[in-house]
Amino acid sequence: MIAVGALSPGQHLDETELATRFGVSRTPIRETLIQLASMGLVVIRPRRGAIVAELGPQQLVEMFEVMSELEATCGRLAARRMTPEEQQVLLDAHRACKDACEAQEPDDYYYKNELFHEAIYAGSHNQFLIEQARNLYRRLRPYRRLQLRVRNRLGKSYEEHDGVVNAIIDGDGDLAARLLREHVMIQGQRFADLMASLPQLNKPAAG
Repeated sequence: MIAVGALSPGQHLDETELATRFGVSRTPIRETLIQLASMGLVVIRPRRGAIVAELGPQQLVEMFEVMSELEATCGRLAARRMTPEEQQVLLDAHRACKDACEAQEPDDYYYKNELFHEAIYAGSHNQFLIEQARNLYRRLRPYRRLQLRVRNRLGKSYEEHDGVVNAIIDGDGDLAARLLREHVMIQGQRFADLMASLPQLNKPAAG
């Protein structure tokens, strides 16, 4: 729910309400909130309960900066280490992104995009790196999802994927790393567009 924006940054998380919603006792809800807090997705405040974590502009830039380097490293290693079967998984994920892009379905593209990046992580064959990339990806999910709604971003994202795929299949690790770094890093106008879109993320979810 945090990842898809149903729970917005800064929103209070009421244990009783969540327990009722999911039909469980408060104990598993409390344990889940503790887990989410360890991932940085939730902030637990003494005597005031939990809220969805909020990221300021500076922290957001820093996290995307680290994310871009982690993905660049995954891409460089994947270009050297991917098996033919793993390359096929990447190509399939890339085609699924194309279908979602052509249908102009940003939410569908978001889920297919996640599988695309996951295929690159897996192809690095470095378990520690994969875990770090996944953890940070999870924290940035709402923001990565939101930036796909910025005008023309969907088509541009797919074009960038295309270059990454070709570099990995060709075994060009340095090019794959550079393209992934540029793909993930939010700079200049893209960051301004993302920040301008943040009020959308803070709107109460419909339904």
